[in-house]
Amino acid sequence: VQLQASGGGLVQAGASLRLSCAASRRTFSRHALGWFRQAPGKEREFVASITWTGRTYYADSVKGRFTISRDNAQITVFLQMDSLKPEDTAVYYCAASAGGYSEDATGYNDWGQGTLVTVSS
Repeated sequence: VQLQASGGGLVQAGASLRLSCAASRRTFSRHALGWFRQAPGKEREFVASITWTGRTYYADSVKGRFTISRDNAQITVFLQMDSLKPEDTAVYYCAASAGGYSEDATGYNDWGQGTLVTVSS
């Protein structure tokens, strides 16, 4: 497994969670790393991305509530999720892109296994 996501769980609305994704390949240190999510019956959607230089991008639905960061030494990407809402419920996937930042899932070459986040109202 080259990308291992963790940190999901069941929380109430308004709570916080921090997702982590550890990469096992040193080459990922120069990749853009991103988070996507997929709710039941819906398509996978972009959440956030961070370039290897630290530039960040967010979906409008999470801007101001979620923060993406990375540790290049540990080759780990984090997603701090605050003020969670029931509509944030989904399986969250981390992914790596050799081609740089993208909001399109097809731009990512490697994917983690996903971690479930459930937000109750």
